[in-house]
Amino acid sequence: MYQQMIFVNLAVNNLEVSRKFFTDLGYALNTQFSDDRSASVVISDTIVMMLLDKARFSDFTPKEISDPEKTSEVLIALSAESRDKVDELVDKALSVGGATVQETRDYGFMYGRSFQDPDGHIFEVMWMDPSVVEDQA
Repeated sequence: MYQQMIFVNLAVNNLEVSRKFFTDLGYALNTQFSDDRSASVVISDTIVMMLLDKARFSDFTPKEISDPEKTSEVLIALSAESRDKVDELVDKALSVGGATVQETRDYGFMYGRSFQDPDGHIFEVMWMDPSVVEDQA
């Protein structure tokens, strides 16, 4: 079966700072699709994040690039396999230059924390009890 992929494209102020931040989190770079204006960050087999300097990002849109320090256009949510994995990723993000966005959200069946990267893009990391999801199917 065909696995559809998602490519999240983010405009960044300093490509090297962003590249280091995400590799420090443990994500790999696909060097085949990275250069001095972009970095292809492999999140999973079906999710790739393209970090683009603002000039390169502008090649793909006629619209003004939003400032993620002032506005939110998108919230990037990543699943985690457990509460501990949520904490592990967010704690690591905070230790390598990320910033806290909101307090931890714990609903019992769902647990989430968030961080923002050095450019202000918000990432929500969440775990949901698999038995709750199965009960809804």
